[in-house]
Amino acid sequence: MAETTNTIPDYPRGITFEQVWAALMEDREQLRKYREENDRQSKETDRRLKETERLINENSKLIGGLGNSIGGLIETLVAARLWEKFQGYPYGFTRVFRRMPIYEPGTTRPLTEIDILLSDTEWVMAVEVKRDMVIKDVEHHIERMKRIKENMPAEAVGKKFLAAFACGTITNEARDAAFASGFFVLELKGESVELLPPPRDFNPKEW
Repeated sequence: MAETTNTIPDYPRGITFEQVWAALMEDREQLRKYREENDRQSKETDRRLKETERLINENSKLIGGLGNSIGGLIETLVAARLWEKFQGYPYGFTRVFRRMPIYEPGTTRPLTEIDILLSDTEWVMAVEVKRDMVIKDVEHHIERMKRIKENMPAEAVGKKFLAAFACGTITNEARDAAFASGFFVLELKGESVELLPPPRDFNPKEW
């Protein structure tokens, strides 16, 4: 009968328990340093992302503010003696209103706004001011005019209602679409605004 003995395997020849333990401790220390470095890099990445987001938000506000300033400047230039641009038409505009809100019936909740409203005893004209006018602006103004017509401001009640665009720049497609929809079109030229000559078949739309 073969003799059985209980044996515990030795460590590889030449390596002591103390050396194995030291290697384990070194690995543990390296793992700790790796985790600390990884956490540091993660925090630095988060900090940079937050800083980038902050700069983007600040720049967006600055750009938005600049756009509003330019839009306000164009609106001011357009409003100056705008009624004089319609000589040759049966309008005698003498009153100018800027940024006239249109409210839902019986409320103080605004539906939309008229950038510039020209008025006389018989006619009113809602002028939409755009810095850079494109064709989609025509569609938006048509919908805006429908809402205004349904909720007429007191100045326009009982009068014939017209509409126009005034812009800093305009594409050919937007100009043609505006004329086809019955809008007058004015464009900023230097420091003054000019009424663009409409096509021969132009028919100003009464809303």
